[in-house]
Amino acid sequence: MVAAFEGWNDAADAASGAVDHLIDEWDAELLIELDPEDYYDFQVHRPHVHTTDDGDRLITWPAPQIFHARPARLDRDVLLLRGPEPNFRWKAFCSTVIGVAQLAGVTELVTLGALLADSPHTRPVPVSGSTSDPALMERMSLSASTYNGPVGITSVLGEVAAREGIASASLWAAVPHYLAEPPCPKATLALLGALEDAVGMPLPQGVLTEMTEAWQRGAEELTSQDVEIAEYVKALENERDTSELPEASGDAIAREFERYLRRRNVDPE
Repeated sequence: MVAAFEGWNDAADAASGAVDHLIDEWDAELLIELDPEDYYDFQVHRPHVHTTDDGDRLITWPAPQIFHARPARLDRDVLLLRGPEPNFRWKAFCSTVIGVAQLAGVTELVTLGALLADSPHTRPVPVSGSTSDPALMERMSLSASTYNGPVGITSVLGEVAAREGIASASLWAAVPHYLAEPPCPKATLALLGALEDAVGMPLPQGVLTEMTEAWQRGAEELTSQDVEIAEYVKALENERDTSELPEASGDAIAREFERYLRRRNVDPE
């Protein structure tokens, strides 16, 4: 299962954008939609009304949805969970989601998130991850989280999954805070790359590559028009380049090369 939630966990819609992208690319089918009445404050997440092709007026409610995908190049099916972060009854919500996952035979959960950070848009989007599962630690080159502080629904969902015997990992992309307006396809693409490492198979990039290139051009144009922002970006670049260890850069290059080989159907071993 791959899960992402709009809101606090989803800077620039990068995480939910990754799940939406996979739903589209894999032609995933809606498996279940949870009753929003139990989990949302509709003054915060308001329903939308629109006119159908038949001229009828239809109200659409914000609701968590779980999709079922059968990726042709993967050796397993995938459940894709997306929706706004719930306002109420987080424990009950997570128990319900993990119950569905168990019925479907899910053995691993990867939650996606995105946060605003002092990250220059001119460099690759950093993706950090954590897990408490030894097998995922080794396969995904992750470590246990040392974070202390407020958490979102992704953390609670991961904890419930682990308690129920489902291996759980969390991946977060760092979105440049001065370019916080959604979408951020560059961060979405970075999350897909990290998720690709998790499943060990190539994931479809679709139009994300072209969207990332367009986003990059727009970011360059925007920052070049403001001297203060341009100077700030330069300072972030220097800080990033100074703080990155050579071995860390080498690891990133190795991971990218493995992804390249997977997309060419070559075993990196």
